[in-house]
Amino acid sequence: MSEQLPNLDPSLFDLPPATVRTSEHKPRILLLYGSTRERSFSRLLVEEAARLLQHFGAETRIFNPSGLPLPDDVPVEHHKVQELRDLVFWSEGQVWCSPERHGALSAVFKAQIDWIPLALGAVRPTQGKTLAVMQVCGGSQSFNVVNQLRVLGRWMRMFTIPNQSSVPKAYLEFDDAGRMKPSAYYDRVVDVMEELVKFTLLLRDRQEYLVDRYSERKESAEQLSARVNQRSI
Repeated sequence: MSEQLPNLDPSLFDLPPATVRTSEHKPRILLLYGSTRERSFSRLLVEEAARLLQHFGAETRIFNPSGLPLPDDVPVEHHKVQELRDLVFWSEGQVWCSPERHGALSAVFKAQIDWIPLALGAVRPTQGKTLAVMQVCGGSQSFNVVNQLRVLGRWMRMFTIPNQSSVPKAYLEFDDAGRMKPSAYYDRVVDVMEELVKFTLLLRDRQEYLVDRYSERKESAEQLSARVNQRSI
């Protein structure tokens, strides 16, 4: 059996020691939002989430999408594209929040994801990182956007946590200073951020173990064998 599946060694399923590579720095969380309006409720919700994350001991950075060009409309060397990609590499977990527009996530938010490649050389920028998803609604509560964000998160090979937040009639949920009012919706945001920090702490030192795949090991072995054969010719 081992000869037929040389990259499927049973020892690969041995759990790593609980103390291996335990990071001591604060969890690094990147927050993305999906509107450039002056009073963007997705931004206000992200800012509220960032306050909670900092309270829970995380380090946070929020990317401002204003000025980010359409995907493929400029070279990847554009300063906003590089800023976004640098933040993605820096992060160990992410929060995605988009308004619902025409029953879907906004173009502003999707453009950010489309600028993040699945792979850069041998590095996958988002693989194995944790993700929390949220949405704001102009009307009654919907889950269209968070469902779509979960699909994107899976496509980007991220660990999307079970909890999520959807805030209906968002214009009623924030005061004049941009702070979220006390409510069951606020309580849910607290739950989501608490869960994100816990999952990030549990998973960030286990990414290599969790995302190690047979198909990729097999492909790497085949490429190595091909290079060796070329040298011997």
